[in-house]
Amino acid sequence: QVQLVESGGGLVQAGGSLRLSCAASGSIVSINAMRWYRQAPGAQRELVAAITSGGSTNYADSVKGRFTISRDNAKNTVYLQMNSLKPEDTAVYYCYANIRDSWYNSDYWGQGTQVTVSS
Repeated sequence: QVQLVESGGGLVQAGGSLRLSCAASGSIVSINAMRWYRQAPGAQRELVAAITSGGSTNYADSVKGRFTISRDNAKNTVYLQMNSLKPEDTAVYYCYANIRDSWYNSDYWGQGTQVTVSS
């Protein structure tokens, strides 16, 4: 009943910017942690950025100073602003949220959005 829908991926040149969005919908009472992960071809999925319900953030060392995670609790949406993109940022980006519905806290994932950075 809960869905995460991502948008904003695409092709960009090195040094450019993209903004990813992930909107949660369905039977939501509250949203706890929200995160962005990425998975490059042949690599494991890795955590890129995370934000708590209170707004505390943390980032992978590889994106610190270039990426910014934020959330709009009124819209049940998390964002990832990506600046100074590098070819090594090329990956499928997935959003994650821990969401409380009427009864439980459960983990949900988006479908993934492709980000390709050309050199």
